[in-house]
Amino acid sequence: MKTVLFGTSGTLGRAILEEALKRGHEVTAPLQKPEAIEIQHGGLLTLPIDLLRPEEVAQAAKGHEAVISAYEPGFGAEGELLEVARSLVEGLKTAGVNRLIVVGGAGSLKTDSGDRLMDTPEFPEEVKPLAAAHADAYEIYVHSGLDYTYASPAAIISPGRRTGQFRIGLDRLVVDENGRSEISVEDYAAAVIDELEEGHFIKARFTVGY
Repeated sequence: MKTVLFGTSGTLGRAILEEALKRGHEVTAPLQKPEAIEIQHGGLLTLPIDLLRPEEVAQAAKGHEAVISAYEPGFGAEGELLEVARSLVEGLKTAGVNRLIVVGGAGSLKTDSGDRLMDTPEFPEEVKPLAAAHADAYEIYVHSGLDYTYASPAAIISPGRRTGQFRIGLDRLVVDENGRSEISVEDYAAAVIDELEEGHFIKARFTVGY
């Protein structure tokens, strides 16, 4: 597929890029500093962009079949997450691209108690503003009219190895027999590209964990 992937300078975006190229997809990677991508691949095109400008988003997305956003705001820049969400929605509509997969947060997933993960006592206080911003951005995508998919990771996501063996959930946190919710960056990336290829969760959210 011809896909636009925003956020390739981040850990998750880089892993998703590598997974997509490995599977033979053609990827356009717009980012502020295209020279930051060291990957050389015949299926990769890089170009400069300001994600907060919908007209630049539209220009990058035009002519592609799908868009993946792996934009990761830093701590203290949570407000940009909402600005980027609005810019993406406006830009994609202008470009006539309806398919969007978003790398989201886990904080708004439901736990076994029925509470959202970010409302549980164990959730780190310093992460709550970012989790709340992800939850608000999710609502923007829900009401966008686009064929969105919101891909929430497990509660703990860290670099590891690609096993290809994981479980899928919807709005509830996926936990193992010990109550832990984990996924490797590599397996999360595999799940995102699975969704790009198969489209099982259009206009929905899914999550992934071991």
